[in-house]
Amino acid sequence: MGDYHFVYKDVEGASTQWDDIQRKLGNLPEKPPAFKPPPFTPASDQDSIPKDKSFIDSKTEEELEFLEDDLDLDDDRFLQEYRKKRLTEMREATKIVRFGSVVPISGSDFVREVSQAGPDVWVVVLLYKDGYAECGVLMKCLEELAVKYPGTKFVKIVSTDCIPNYPDHHLPTLLVYNNGAVKANYAGLRSFGRRCTPEGVALVLCQSDPVLNDGQGGTDRSRDSVIEGVRRKLIEKVVKEHEDDDGSSSD
Repeated sequence: MGDYHFVYKDVEGASTQWDDIQRKLGNLPEKPPAFKPPPFTPASDQDSIPKDKSFIDSKTEEELEFLEDDLDLDDDRFLQEYRKKRLTEMREATKIVRFGSVVPISGSDFVREVSQAGPDVWVVVLLYKDGYAECGVLMKCLEELAVKYPGTKFVKIVSTDCIPNYPDHHLPTLLVYNNGAVKANYAGLRSFGRRCTPEGVALVLCQSDPVLNDGQGGTDRSRDSVIEGVRRKLIEKVVKEHEDDDGSSSD
């Protein structure tokens, strides 16, 4: 008849008094701690983030493209439409080429940089020569406009590099190009009024065409904002000059 060994198991994690004595004597290893499940914490995923307009605005174009499946409930219909609108705006914005400075070019660059600039790009070309004070005055105006209207391309080229034997008495000269054709030309500083200012140059450039583009919207809106901005600047200057005259006369 074989030996039978019966092993009695207590509740998991519990121990008998005999086991406790053996552990004190060092005959048994320390009892492992009783199992305790980790405390419950709610998942901190995208579902816990409230979805509103600011949630959409915080997303990149790539994130918005993959967000459609997360906004498929009826309650998210408004956000779905807003998502589409934001995605369209971001895609349109990337189409606008931004420049932001007056770039020097050579004669060999002219066709590529000016004539082939593209139908959506207006190019303002400054013909100049070093050592001519009036060229420097117009250059400063264009540098300010190039920063303010980065959707318009501004370039400068030495006059005789662009047009051989171009008369110096016509300097400075501005040429306006669009879609490979000359749309306007202005010879001499007198074309921009008694005093050449960035606002005055902007007004002349936008007289008949939406030349200046701020990169924030349509060219027509940019043209209207340019004209409105020039009028506001002129009013501010008149008021300031009047205040200065009053101040000097009262001393």
